[in-house]
Amino acid sequence: MTYFVIYVWYLIVGDNMKVKLFDMEDELDLEVAINDFLDNISGEVIDIKYQVGVGVFSEEQIFCFSALIIYVEKK
Repeated sequence: MTYFVIYVWYLIVGDNMKVKLFDMEDELDLEVAINDFLDNISGEVIDIKYQVGVGVFSEEQIFCFSALIIYVEKK
């Protein structure tokens, strides 16, 4: 069933599906970058995946804010 759904989706969308990855150390920088990208996109957003990673080095916390945007580009 999953293969059928993917196949039908490919027939509709074709090769126009794209992804854009963002990776920032600050959530506000990530927000600005995503908003700038969305303002200039010539297509439709399918999905946005968001993730936060945290690491500890000595007494310092290191954050990694990332987002993956899946979109369809109009021709």
